[in-house]
Amino acid sequence: MRIMMVGDVVGKAGRQATQTWLPLLKEQHEVDFIIVNGENAAGGIGITPEIAAGFLDREGVDVVTLGNHAWGKREIYPYLDIQPRLLRPANYPPGAPGSGCGLYAWEDTLVGVISMQGRTFMEPVDDPFRSIDAILEIMLKKTRIIFIDFHAEATSEKQAFAWHVDGRASAVVGTHTHVQTADETILPQGTGYLTDVGMTGPIESIIGMRLDIVIPKFTSGLPARFEVADGESRLCAVLVDIDKQSGHALGIQRIQVPAQVTHRPVHAPV
Repeated sequence: MRIMMVGDVVGKAGRQATQTWLPLLKEQHEVDFIIVNGENAAGGIGITPEIAAGFLDREGVDVVTLGNHAWGKREIYPYLDIQPRLLRPANYPPGAPGSGCGLYAWEDTLVGVISMQGRTFMEPVDDPFRSIDAILEIMLKKTRIIFIDFHAEATSEKQAFAWHVDGRASAVVGTHTHVQTADETILPQGTGYLTDVGMTGPIESIIGMRLDIVIPKFTSGLPARFEVADGESRLCAVLVDIDKQSGHALGIQRIQVPAQVTHRPVHAPV
């Protein structure tokens, strides 16, 4: 089977890019199952029930994952408890709204999806390594097809996590940094891996936010309230081909659409 994961959708610009490109990519690549990280979909921070329902009900997304901004909009709290296809990180303490993992029917099998959050340079959460061990012990009794969205900052933590679950998960795809990495690979025991799938949002931005707000923050050192940028957007995603019987990844491919955007001519010095 072929699973496509779309990287962090940022604000209205990212949602519009998803609406435009997702149906075309699904048809072009014959995608069986779609996962979208939507934790920045509402104004850059969090997600609302309306936006989540748009992904799941109107755009054909099978599962929406979240991350450290899962709690950005308070109205999502009760929705998390009634929508099993919207996942916040599984390693939040007991009592947090919603669930961090789920099993979803596809043809004659089940697809397991897990949302996890890292701890390095991030807000405190439970140990993702210990948490994933407990989840996989249960999930592997029901399916071999398991896809993990690991929402983390440090590339070293993402790599360590992937090696830790190699052979027990079909794929580990990183989110959070909004910058797509070029290290897609299949680990020795069959787990597909990409450090970060990238961002779906405005191209002329700083990880999705307006240039005229972010640059002065760095140059002045003063606090600033970020706003999502406008303009043309890029969709970043990854395709993972998975063997239904073994759950091993057979192939992994990065996607960016549009693949290349030239804003203005660049002239070499004479």
